Amino acid sequence: MAAAPPETRNQWIRNESYPEHSIGHMMEPALAAFQPETTIDDATRELRHFVKTAFITYVLVIDKNERLLGVVAMREMLLARHDQRLEEVMIPNPFFLTPEMPIVDAMKATMLRHFPVYPVCDRSGKLIGLIRGQMLFEAETVELSLQAGSMVGVEKEERLTTPWLRSFRHRHPWLQGNLLLGFLAAAVVGYFEETIDHLVALAVFLPVLIGQSVNTGCQTLAVALRGMTLGELKAGGELGVVTKETLLGLLNGALTGVIAAIGMYAFASMQQSPVAFKLGVVVFFAMTISCLISGIFGASVPIFLRKIGTDPANASSIILTTITDVSTLGVFLGLASWLI
Repeated sequence: MAAAPPETRNQWIRNESYPEHSIGHMMEPALAAFQPETTIDDATRELRHFVKTAFITYVLVIDKNERLLGVVAMREMLLARHDQRLEEVMIPNPFFLTPEMPIVDAMKATMLRHFPVYPVCDRSGKLIGLIRGQMLFEAETVELSLQAGSMVGVEKEERLTTPWLRSFRHRHPWLQGNLLLGFLAAAVVGYFEETIDHLVALAVFLPVLIGQSVNTGCQTLAVALRGMTLGELKAGGELGVVTKETLLGLLNGALTGVIAAIGMYAFASMQQSPVAFKLGVVVFFAMTISCLISGIFGASVPIFLRKIGTDPANASSIILTTITDVSTLGVFLGLASWLI
């Protein structure tokens, strides 16, 4: 900070008053700001001073109360007459961000704009800084990369250099919770113990069905979380997302269920099972229903977590895995007990 130019140092000090994950915390000083009556010639002379210590992308036009009136691109500065005023060539009422805006919200607001620099103004429109599009892009990249860890209970701040004790404190409670929820799946297997004893082939195909349903749910979950992060999932669009993913789960489950049913039939026939065909039918319906349920909950879990004010990526994979495990076991073994 001591080595930074005075304008930058003062801006950094002001930034400390804003939350860490907000636009205000990342602002740079808005140096090239002029009054609307300033001529192109006068602004150019001032710019020659600024460009020695800063990278200037836009000329910002402000009134006497420092409210943002417009921006001027360097192309317009080059092509305009020297005696023209900035207000004649500026783009009026430009888009701007507010300092209190969370980075995630700013990413959503700028997704379709792709400007190199965004002015930052307070609620009255007063210019207080700027933020570069590159910084937002980097923040968006980091946010998306952190989702994989959040889905399985890893805190967003954890890195390879994070002390092991801190990593242990944040990871272990989720694993204990996952273990307790896993007992539900074990209870379902225990309930159908007699069915498994009579039809050993069921135990062989349990991992196949569970793996397929979990993968189906995680695909849906990844798409839903990405849509939330990028701002694609708007309020009121939740039903459409759940409907689409339910249909995809049904279709994927039915098509993979056909192959799994053929595999079960072939395996049971080699074991000379008198109910080989029925076992194939059970696998088909179990796979279809399990993937259908996975699609529903893969979309619903993050939506529900967001509705209650919780980070939708936070350990959502653990919750989804528990739901899919229990439902798959229940459907598969329940159908076997009923049909065979």
